[in-house]
Amino acid sequence: MMNYQKYKRFETVSLNDRTWPDKTIEKAPIWCSVDLRDGNQALVTPMNIQEKVKMFKLLVELGFKEIEVGFPSASQIEYDFLRLLIEENLIPDDVTVQVLTQCREHLIKRTFEALDGLDRAIVHIYNSTSILQRDVVFNKDEIKKIATDGCALVKKLCDNFKGQVILEYSPESFTGTEMDYAVEVVDAVLDVWGASKDNKVIVNLPSTVEMDTPNVFADQVEYVCRNLKDRERAIISVHPHNDRGCGVAATELALMAGADRVEGTLFGNGERTGNVDIVTVALNMYTHGVNPELDFTQMNDIKRTYEECTKMEVNPRSPYAGQLVFTAFSGSHQDAINKGIHKYHERHQKQWEVPYLPIDPADLN
Repeated sequence: MMNYQKYKRFETVSLNDRTWPDKTIEKAPIWCSVDLRDGNQALVTPMNIQEKVKMFKLLVELGFKEIEVGFPSASQIEYDFLRLLIEENLIPDDVTVQVLTQCREHLIKRTFEALDGLDRAIVHIYNSTSILQRDVVFNKDEIKKIATDGCALVKKLCDNFKGQVILEYSPESFTGTEMDYAVEVVDAVLDVWGASKDNKVIVNLPSTVEMDTPNVFADQVEYVCRNLKDRERAIISVHPHNDRGCGVAATELALMAGADRVEGTLFGNGERTGNVDIVTVALNMYTHGVNPELDFTQMNDIKRTYEECTKMEVNPRSPYAGQLVFTAFSGSHQDAINKGIHKYHERHQKQWEVPYLPIDPADLN
């Protein structure tokens, strides 16, 4: 008998007047690919610089306007990759690269050295705010000071940086944090930065570990959106992981709850059970008639490049992209699909309606 009494639910938020269940997703979020950072660190064999460049070019071709390219203060290859992108002029004018660093002085300074020569960059700082980490690693007062000191240092270093810096702050392990405390820390960071409607900070709410059902995550996101001192000075971002297998659902409900931005990876690669699968979230929108603002029309080419760079295979049952997702083995399914496609062409329909196929395979080539 499994010892289920060893575990308990983490009570994090009470939101009885939630509004997100009445919402629908009407437009694409701001997408940020973290394939080159979060995805790369989860690979058995991390990408070399040539593979990183190939992946970066793929992400640009797909339409990502924000791409997290690494943790340049963490290793030389991460630093060298960013320098190569800058010195070889590989970053298009309409693409903003994002770099991650802990709220530690020497790491933040090293990060700014790596950014030299960029016109614009997102500097993403983070520290854990969860109850568990405060209990075993930090105390409560240290947590907020670590966040505000990190923010203050980034702001100071901007004085000698010729380009534009957009601040991103993550209360890491957000899903394990009391919501009132998460709001308190985020508001303190926004105050130090001097955030405003015209100088927004990206407030990233990561489910560093997915701890509950997707509706609870949506409640957490809505709580933050409603309780910040000034919602207008923040871009609310989510970074869902997939520990409970609910990353896509959590992302969709978070968008209904007010999130503006999504960080994830192609096909959901990431630590442990993975990050949210951006291909699935985007094409879910597409099948509802919403422009995902990402181009997945050449799915086989995308998979080929992804598999070459990551040395991973896309699961044959992966939504939309798997080798078998448009294959019907059941005779009754085959019959219904054949008849549906015949009627679709015969009637010259503008709307796709074919049994068992929520998307036209031809749209993905």
